[in-house]
Amino acid sequence: MQDGLGYLPPASISAVAAGLGLPRARVEGVAGFYSFLHLEPVGAYRILFSDNITDRMLGGPALREALCRELWVQRGKLSEDGLVSVDVTSCTGMCDQGPAMLVNGLPVTRLDHARIIEVAELLRARVPLARWPQALFHVDDNIRRRDALLGQDFVAGSAIAAAVRMGRAAWIEEMRRSRLRGRGGAGFTTCVKWEACRDAPGEHKVVVCNADEGEPGTFKDRVLLARCAERVFEGMLLAAWAIGAQQGFVYLRGEYRYLRPRLERTLQDMRDRGLLGAHILGEAGFDFDIEIHLGAGAYVCGEETALIESLEGKRGTPRIRPPFPATHGYLGRPTVVNNVETLAKTTLIALGGGAAFAATGTAQSAGTKLLSVSGDCAFPGIYEYPFGVRIDRVLEDCGASDAHMVQVGGASGVSVAGYEFSRAIAFEDVPSAGAFMVFDSTRDPFEIARNFVAFFTHESCGFCTPCRVGTSLLKGYMDKLAKGYGAKKDLADIEWINRLLRNASHCGLGSTAPNAVVDTLSKFRPAYERRLKTLDFEPAFDLDAELETARRITGRNDPAARLDNGNHTENGSEG
Repeated sequence: MQDGLGYLPPASISAVAAGLGLPRARVEGVAGFYSFLHLEPVGAYRILFSDNITDRMLGGPALREALCRELWVQRGKLSEDGLVSVDVTSCTGMCDQGPAMLVNGLPVTRLDHARIIEVAELLRARVPLARWPQALFHVDDNIRRRDALLGQDFVAGSAIAAAVRMGRAAWIEEMRRSRLRGRGGAGFTTCVKWEACRDAPGEHKVVVCNADEGEPGTFKDRVLLARCAERVFEGMLLAAWAIGAQQGFVYLRGEYRYLRPRLERTLQDMRDRGLLGAHILGEAGFDFDIEIHLGAGAYVCGEETALIESLEGKRGTPRIRPPFPATHGYLGRPTVVNNVETLAKTTLIALGGGAAFAATGTAQSAGTKLLSVSGDCAFPGIYEYPFGVRIDRVLEDCGASDAHMVQVGGASGVSVAGYEFSRAIAFEDVPSAGAFMVFDSTRDPFEIARNFVAFFTHESCGFCTPCRVGTSLLKGYMDKLAKGYGAKKDLADIEWINRLLRNASHCGLGSTAPNAVVDTLSKFRPAYERRLKTLDFEPAFDLDAELETARRITGRNDPAARLDNGNHTENGSEG
C-alpha cells in the first residue's frame, strides 16, 4: 500500500483495519513501529544516509549536509515542493564501501562531493530512478579472503540430494557430528534446535532464514545473499528435510530490499528444477517452498522471537520465553530460525560430512567464520577464516597498520584494546556475529561508544521499562560528558545503569546496549576522564543560560533577573 501511495494516510490505515477486522489503533501501532513505514508524506524521493560510526568516520554527516544545502531542504523535513526528504538510518549494511545512502531503497555507495552534486541534479530534474546512471547503484562484494564456504564451487541441488540419500535420521546425525553453532551471534548448537523442532508436536513446521542483518558493521549476509543465494536456500531445504517442514520464509531486512528481485529469480529457478515445491527430488512427502518477507527498519527484529512477531504482521516486540520458537513459533507452529551464514554452512556438512566440518576451528567453535571488516584499514570487505584466528592476523591481512581499538561483534559486541590483539575469534574467547570494525589512534573511543549508545536508544522497541528508560539515561550521561559537564559521579552512575540493563532488560538488546561503554570505560578510561569538569556533581542543564533570551526580550540584566547574583553584565551595562 505504501509503495502505491508513497506513505500511509489515515484512510489507508482505516481500510487495512476494516479489511482485516482489526482495531484501527492496532494497525496504526504496527505502522508506527517501523522506520520504513511512514504516516506522513516523505516525498517522491526518500533519501536515508547511513549513520553508522564507520560512515561518520568517512565524512557521511558533511556529505548529508551538503546534499541538504543543494536541495534547500532541512534534515528530517519534507521539501516545500513535496519532492524529497533527507534523513538518516542506523546502518545500510554498506560499511565496506561507505559513506552510503539509500534512495527509495536503492543503495548509493562511495559517496563524495561529486556524487552528491550529481544526485542533487538528478533530483532537481525529477529523473526517475530507472534512468539514473547505473554506476551510482553498483555494490561491490569485496570478498578478500576465501576458505571452505566462499572458496568452494557449489552445484545447486547437490547438498539436498546427498542429505536425502542419507535419510532424515542419518542427516541429523551428521549435523550432530559437525558441532555447527549459529553464526548470528548467540552461538546456539544448530542440531539441538533442529531436533527440538522435529520432536515438537504439530505437523505444520516452519523454517525461517533470519536475513535481518542489522548489527552495525555487519554485511556478510548481504554478500552471501548476493553471491551464494542457492546455498542459503538449499540450507533451508536441508533444515526442512531434517525437521519435516513444508513452509519457509526469508525475513529480508528492509535495507536489502534491492536484492529481492534477484532472490525471487533464484527461487523460481529452483522451482523449475524441482528443488522447491511438491515431491522434491521425487521424494514422496517432501514438499517445501520459500517466501520472501520484507522487514521495514527495526533492529530488534534480528532477535528471533521479535522476527516471528513481525513475520506475523505485528510490532517486532520480543516474546517472553519459554515457550521457545522450536515448539511455539510462527503462528504457534514449531519453527526453526537460523542465520543466513548458518544455513549456508549446512551445505558443507551435507557434502563433506560432519566430522570433516568439525576438524576445522577450535574445540568449541567448529568450522569457519565470515568477518565483515571495515573502518581504518586499507582493504575492507569479507574475510573467511577458521575459528581461532587471532585478531592481529586479521588486522595484518586487512592492512590496518595503526589499529588502536577493534569492535568485534558490532555495537553489542566486545571492544578490544591494542594489548588484547593476540586474542582469538571464537565463542570461547571473542565471539562475533560477524562485525570487525577497526579504529586507529586518531579515533576517540568515547565518541565511538557514544554513537553505539545513540543507536540502541533509537532502536529500543520500548516494550520494557529498563531498556526504554535505561538506554535514554545512558545516552543522557554520554551527551552530558560530551558537552563538558561531566563529574566523577556520572561514571559511577553509568556503571549502575549498566547493571540495571543487564539484569532487568526483557531481551538481548537492552542487556548488550551498554557493552561498548563498559568496555571503553574500563580499557580507555582517560577518554572519559578528560571530559570531566569536576569531581563533584555538575548539572547538565544551565538554567541561568536558558534565561538569557528572556532577559534580552525584556531588556533586563539586574540581579533579580539572574541566578548568579548579578556578577555579570551584558554589553557593558546594567539592566
